[in-house]
This record gives sequence, structure tokens and C-alpha cells, in this order.
Amino acid sequence: MSTISGFVLSARVLPCLLVSFTCVAGEDPSRTQTLDRVRVEADAVAAASEGSGSYTTEAASTSTGLDLSLRETPQSVTVVTRERMDDQAMTTVADALRNTIGVSVKPVDRGRNQVSARGFDINNFQLDGVPVATGNIGLETVNNVIYDRIEVVRGATGLMSGAGDPSAAVNMVRKHANSTELAGQLTAEIGSWSQRVGTVDLSTPLNSNGTVRARVIASHGSQEAFIDLESTKNTVLYGIVDADLGEHTRLSVGAHYQKDKRRGVLWAGLPYWYADGTRTDYRRSATTATRWNRWDTEDQSVFATLEHRFANGWRIRGDVLHHRQEEDSMLLWLWGDPDRITGLGMEAWPYHYFADPRQTQADVVITGPFNLFGREHEVTAGVMYNRLSDGWLNADPVSTLDPVEFNTWDGSYPEPEMTSLYVASRGTTTQTAAYAAAHLQLAARFKTILGGRISSWEREEEAAAWTSEAYSYKHSSVFTPYAGLVYDFTDHVSGYASYTDSFKPQTAKDRTGAYLDPLIGNSYEAGLKAEFMAGRLNASAAVFRTDQDNYAVTDVGYFVPGTSDPASRPADGVVVKGYEMEVTGDLTQFWNISIGWTQFSARDADGNDVAVDHARRQFKLFTKYRLQGTWQGLSVGAGANWEGDRPATAINPATGEEERVGQPAYAVFDAMAAYDFNKQLSLQLNVTNVADKKYRSGSFWWGAPYTYGEPRKLLLTLDYTF
Repeated sequence: MSTISGFVLSARVLPCLLVSFTCVAGEDPSRTQTLDRVRVEADAVAAASEGSGSYTTEAASTSTGLDLSLRETPQSVTVVTRERMDDQAMTTVADALRNTIGVSVKPVDRGRNQVSARGFDINNFQLDGVPVATGNIGLETVNNVIYDRIEVVRGATGLMSGAGDPSAAVNMVRKHANSTELAGQLTAEIGSWSQRVGTVDLSTPLNSNGTVRARVIASHGSQEAFIDLESTKNTVLYGIVDADLGEHTRLSVGAHYQKDKRRGVLWAGLPYWYADGTRTDYRRSATTATRWNRWDTEDQSVFATLEHRFANGWRIRGDVLHHRQEEDSMLLWLWGDPDRITGLGMEAWPYHYFADPRQTQADVVITGPFNLFGREHEVTAGVMYNRLSDGWLNADPVSTLDPVEFNTWDGSYPEPEMTSLYVASRGTTTQTAAYAAAHLQLAARFKTILGGRISSWEREEEAAAWTSEAYSYKHSSVFTPYAGLVYDFTDHVSGYASYTDSFKPQTAKDRTGAYLDPLIGNSYEAGLKAEFMAGRLNASAAVFRTDQDNYAVTDVGYFVPGTSDPASRPADGVVVKGYEMEVTGDLTQFWNISIGWTQFSARDADGNDVAVDHARRQFKLFTKYRLQGTWQGLSVGAGANWEGDRPATAINPATGEEERVGQPAYAVFDAMAAYDFNKQLSLQLNVTNVADKKYRSGSFWWGAPYTYGEPRKLLLTLDYTF
């Protein structure tokens, strides 16, 4: 048993929950019942969460491409629904992931995040099930106002994602135009640090019978920050047209644009030590940024989906996506250990960075039932193509840099003269794959999922400032197997086990100059799952293990031929093992909940901890209750995120000794209250970090610079639907 900042958890809790919930019949009177004005095409969007009032969904396809219920999926799955995003005022995808069981989101600085699950970075993102690469500024920074839900499958997901770490896949499912009459939502937000946001969400039919429908979402906001100098302006535009081309054919075409203009942004973090080896303790508003720091980003995508359903239950779907990110930043890097008295001792380096990665993805998948040995089964098969062109431009200072005196720092550092932008790196990555999976009903209560993927991956790098000569390398016909077993103990409780591989190409070279083979991971998972209230309440308990081989380590005494770069050699790599427990959904028609616990260990071949800035233990809870009777219309909610110690270490600059620098265990509490004046108008108050806990949210890996977590914040939201 573990005592957790006032919470006492036991391994006996989840089994009790699995068998003790009772089902309460009746419709869900959620706060903003947009469903009254929506005709949902059930076959096309069976798992849509918008307007459901629920904290879970019926199905998710992120793991295998098959439309399975959460109980039938032999991996850990969490779905963050639209209702929960609204209840907790989650603005970005990172906010949703920060509140997802088993996921850790830590800022590197005020522009980038490390997103991790089970000890590995999360780099597998999807848009409506279509894999997309994430850049220096990750897709987790995107505003989630356009998404119906976010599905997170933990563990290896190579069957659908291809190359990547065995961490998790994040599928961001867009909102669609399903309304056959004019409907809309107007939202105004006002909050701490001068936050102001306005959002318009309109849906309308484009013809008399509603077979062609459109939806447009526009949002604009501005906000200062608890950190000195920082301010942000955010603009989101989204449009989609959904057309029923016939009784069984649907076409969706859309586009998305987001622009973030950020000024005075802190890059890297605050110094952890003074020069004498004592630890700093700055105010939370402290910054290393200048007044001229900027970090502007754009995210654009255009997409189309065509799906046809045949009379025999089979369906074919084709997707095309073009996605572009742009990042233009001019930042000052401060690093070093300042003198406690004089504030001197830090060095400055200005940096102009521009990146414009573009990718095109196309895939076709066919899914349908078939009969064999007197039982009905389901199979899916698809092919995909992805081409990513990326790289970046740099500029360097040409003027002399002034010394830094950090004790009186206010960001008034002179902007230096810079060289013109030059190409630092540029290249193209191409991936092709074919995959298939079958959901087989072996017996009345026994099912298996068998699948595999054959992938080819190629990188062509051009000669540039950071690449002395052009090169290319590829991996062809890499096979990724997938196997899962599910046994139904009862109509509501199942046991499962699954196995899958992962692979990730790497750029490390050996003593002959050859690239190391890809990182190869073997992932195992087993557990129990249960569903109640016709799938509106889901519970799970899982144990997992991942072994990753071909991990690059230094080949001591050898160098890559023709360079001064140390050579690498492959070694048996990281071993991750742990367990998770989760209950998410609706306890009753008036009570929503998400609660879970994660614990794991992650060590490399030498037994050293890896992913050291991510806590090994997490407890996450959020619950909301809609009052009845005299207080009908009032909803109240509360939650807590608790994290254990982090095993991060760094070298003390004065003693030369390695010391623990990870944030000690802490808890952050949130609360909300909302009141529905009528079916159209509601007012909501969210308070995050209610106790105003001061903690280090993230730390950088060079010398342990760190950033503080956000202090207490208030947000008031006025919402009108029609």
C-alpha cells in the first residue's frame, strides 16, 4: 500500500471497482446538450463524444485499425472526450495529455515539451487515424478546440504508426459537420494574466435535405503569463464539409490553420545552481528571456476522406493529408552558474531558427466481416505512403555579446546583429507500408487479434552546414507483428494479453562508418478490463514490459572514420516494466469520473535510470457531479494530479559531485463549478493549482536549468449555444 499526499491507494481498489458499480437507467442531462440539434450518422461517427455528456466513448480504432470497444482492445486505452476537455478547460492537446493516465508532459522551456509514456518519448501522433510527424514544436501545442476527442493508446503501436518509440500513440479526432440545421456555439473566456479568448463554432446544412453540411470554427485569444515579459496571441481557423454522396458513401474535406505569436518567451530555463554550488530559488516570474525574444509558429493542414460502405458490411476508406508546420524564432540562450553576490558568470548565445517541415500522407484501408467455421470475424487491411521534407535554417551573431549580470536581469539585453539565414540541415524521409489485422472469434468468449505490418523507411540527407556531405540510408521490408488475446469472463469483464514490436531508425554510426541497425522493441502487456452502463463506464488494470535492443552506446576508443565523432556500438538497451489502473466514464447519469494510477521503472543496459525527468509514479483524478432538485443546473468538479520523485541528477559545479536534482513528490489540485441558466446559456469557473503549489515542472538536460509550474489560475467561461 502506498500513501500518496493524503490519498491511500491499494492494489485491491480496482478489483472492487470492477464488480461494485451499478447501472442507473435514464438519459444523461449534460450541461450543453448540442445533441438535440444534431443528426448523427451512426455508422460514420459511432464513437463521437461531442454532446454525449460522457467521459468515455464506445469504441476506439487507434490501436489496430479495427473498431473495437475499449474492453475488446488488448492494450491500455484512454479517451479524453469533448465533455472532459470542456469541464477542465483544456486549451491544448498538451493539457489533455497532462491529465491522461500514464502520460507525462514536462516543459523543456516555455516553447517545447517532453511528452512521455512508459519511459519513452511520444512521437506517434495521428489526425483522424492518419499518422503525422511532429516537429521541434510538437503537435501537443495545437489548440484542441477543433477536436471531438483525443485517443491515447499506451505501449507500442507500430501496427498503425510505423517507425517510433514503444510509448503511446495519440490520435486527435476532429469535429465533423453532422448538424442538418443551423446550430452554433459562442464562447467567451476571461482569466488570469489578462487572458481573453473568443470562439465561434457554426454548423449548417448546405442543401435542402442536409446531405451536404459545413462547419466552421474560429478562435482568437491573447494572454500574458505568470513569467515576466511573456505574451501570446493565438488564432485558430477550421472548416470542414461532410457530404453524403449516397446512402453509403461519405466525403469529408477540410482545412485547419493555427498561428501563435509569442513574445518574451523563456528559452531553456532558469539556472539550478549558483557558482558556489548552492541551489537557486527564484521567484516563479523570473526569466532568462529578453524583450526581443520571439517564437512564432504556424500549423496548417488540408485533408480529405472518402468512405464507402457496401451492402455486405464491408467498407473502404481513403485518406489524403498535407500538413505543414512553420517555426520562426529569435531567442537568447543563457547558461551557466551565476555568482550569488554579483550575478555574473552566465554566458549568452542568440539564435535565429527557421523551420518549415512539410509532409504528405495517403492511405487506403478496407475493413469488413467474414464467416469462418460458423462464426463471424472481422479483418482490416491497408497501404500507406508518407513523405516528409524537413530541415532548418540558422543565423549566428556577428556582433560582440555583452556580459550578463543576472541578479538585476530585466530582459533589456541589446539585440545583436545576426548573419543571414543559412541552411543548417535539409532532407527527406519516405515511408511506405502495408498492414493487416484480423479480429477472430475463436469461441463464444475467446477472441484473438492477429496482425502485421511491412514497412520501408528511407532518409535522404542533403549536404548542408551541419551535414558535411549528402547521404542516404534505408530499411526495407521491416516486419512488425501484432498479437492479442481477449477472454470474456463475464458479459462485462475480460482478461487480455498482447505482444507487438517496434522499430526506430537511428543516425549513430559504428567504427566502420556504417549506421547502426534500428532500435528494436518488444512490448508485452496483460490485464483485466471491464465495462458497465452499456460501455459508459470503463475500468482496467494492466502490467507491461518493453525491451529495446540495438541501443547506441559509445564504442570507447574508436571514432567514426574521417571524423572526430566517437563511434557507437549496439547494445541491449532499455527495459521498462510497470503497471497501471484506471476507471473512466460515468458512475451514474449525473456523475463523471476519471481516476488512475501508474508506476514503472526504466533502466538502460547498465542499470541506470532513463527518462529521468519523468516521475515513476502518478496518480490522476478528476470528477464532476451535476446536482438535481433545487440545485438543478449546477455542476461541481474537482481533481488532483500527484507525482512521485524524479530520479534526475546533474553535476554540482562547485563540488564536481553528482546530485539529485529531480523535483520531489508534489500534488496539484483543481476545481470547477458551472451553472446552466437555461439550455442555451451557461457560466463556468475553473481554478487550477488551487493551493498555489510552487514546483519545478520541467528541467533541461544540460546543467539542470528548470522551469516552474503554473501558479494558481482562474478562468471564467461564458457559453451560448443555439
